Amino acid sequence: MSEYTLDCFAQSGNAYKAALMLNLCGADWSPTQVDFFNGETRTPEFRSVNIMGEAPVLHHGDLTLTQSGVILDYLAERFGRFGWNDSTERREIMRWILWDNHKLTSYTGTYRFLNFLAKSGDPAVLEFLRGRAELAWGVLNSHLADREFAVLDRPTIADISMCGYLYFADEIGVDWKADYPGIQAWLDRLSGFDGWKHPYDLMPGHPLPGNS
Repeated sequence: MSEYTLDCFAQSGNAYKAALMLNLCGADWSPTQVDFFNGETRTPEFRSVNIMGEAPVLHHGDLTLTQSGVILDYLAERFGRFGWNDSTERREIMRWILWDNHKLTSYTGTYRFLNFLAKSGDPAVLEFLRGRAELAWGVLNSHLADREFAVLDRPTIADISMCGYLYFADEIGVDWKADYPGIQAWLDRLSGFDGWKHPYDLMPGHPLPGNS
């Protein structure tokens, strides 16, 4: 049995953040598929594990953790990798993780889900979400214009958090190289690390039934 197990599914960028961190750290881990599209996260059984009804969920011994940012923080402490050297660095890492969760992931992930996976949504809502996502992409692209990584002179869990949904470029409908070259170069750097895998190669549940 693996030391770590992660309740996850391939289409989730938030789950990917935790899965990628585990893989980059060389953890002894295994994924457990969450059948999100058939409503597993809404069941009483799942809610008894995570009342928020969300993936990912990390299990490590008697410890259960939810929320990708918390999981990344825990794993950085456990493995001594992709973390901080002092409290100033830790706060700066947390600043970008919070921005990711509030601005980058929230709008990008919601837009992709409604437009590509669910294939639904009011056009005005989609236009709003796309506009907000593009603002976040612009911030990140400008920030990366003269630096290799998001926070420090080395990769951290802030990078791992922010890249979570951005490897789904074709599903989002964006050309990073053409329109956001700083993001594309940064994603290329991250994907060159030992242990990197695309979400669809790292977690179960792809392709969805009927989409093979």
